[in-house]
Amino acid sequence: MNALHGLTLVTLSAEPLDAQQLVRALLDDAHGAVVSFVGVTRETSPGDSRSVAALIYEAYDTMAVAEMGTIASEACERFGPLSIALVHRTGRVELGEPSVAVVVAAPHRGKAFEACRYAIDELKTRVPIWKQEVYGDGETAWIANTPS
Repeated sequence: MNALHGLTLVTLSAEPLDAQQLVRALLDDAHGAVVSFVGVTRETSPGDSRSVAALIYEAYDTMAVAEMGTIASEACERFGPLSIALVHRTGRVELGEPSVAVVVAAPHRGKAFEACRYAIDELKTRVPIWKQEVYGDGETAWIANTPS
């Protein structure tokens, strides 16, 4: 922890994500705004007419967590003071389940929104996490991450 930010949580999880737990972890008297982004598995994939049944995520764990930490630090430097959590699932994620959660607590909403957007876009661009779509017909395909 330094003068630019409070709490920083970055991790990968094979277990279901609880965004509300992350919100509670970041709440404190210094922050008047909490913004969260939760990406969930959806039934359709842009550009593909097949129904998605689930997603499977693989990560280069050590490098992924380190890069998530770098992104959190950058967000704190650009938009701080703030607290931030970046958590991404690994393994199979069913329809409607969260795949990624980014939560930012800041003194004011503007910086909280900006930091949250920055963090998810950078995570999708830079962190070594790979997504495989599992379709209703049993076929699979690896899908490239896009920032937005």
